[in-house]
Amino acid sequence: MPLRVELKILDQRLAGWGFPHYGSELAAGLDLHACVEAPLLLRPQAPAVLISAGVAFRIGDPEWCALVLPRSGLGHREGLVLGNAVGLIDADYEGPCLISAWNRNPASSHGADEGILIRPGDRVAQLVFSRVVRPQFTVVAEFSATGNRQEGGFGSTGTAAADANACPGPAARGNYPEREGPAARKS
Repeated sequence: MPLRVELKILDQRLAGWGFPHYGSELAAGLDLHACVEAPLLLRPQAPAVLISAGVAFRIGDPEWCALVLPRSGLGHREGLVLGNAVGLIDADYEGPCLISAWNRNPASSHGADEGILIRPGDRVAQLVFSRVVRPQFTVVAEFSATGNRQEGGFGSTGTAAADANACPGPAARGNYPEREGPAARKS
């Protein structure tokens, strides 16, 4: 059975911008539009700005939540990311959907117009619905079984490919000198 979500349109301009709309037939993310009254310039490294998506919705099912995610192209090419990395919307939240937009680019001396321009209707984020599992916790003094990682974390398994030959070619040479023999280092 499909997830049923109650949706309120708070900004009537959304219909003219094609909302609700997925970027492709199999896209996971629903495009979210910037419902701003006038163009907004996000300056590099300035504090994040909350932008209305012009909608409110109620999921109502505790096994579901929604995630506000950045659009990959805007983040990669333009530097537009979310100020909170990912926005989590719980099943019982009924307020307006807001986008925390941040320009991650370093500041430079390009003048007063430096930044990312957000225009009314721009698709600046995406909304993905995801299942939630709420586990039953058992408080213990010791774990019933342990693995070999235990407290290892934050890079404890390394970053290099498990197989040094997995990245053959001149572009990969020199990336892992500890895995390459003397002959490989000379080339």
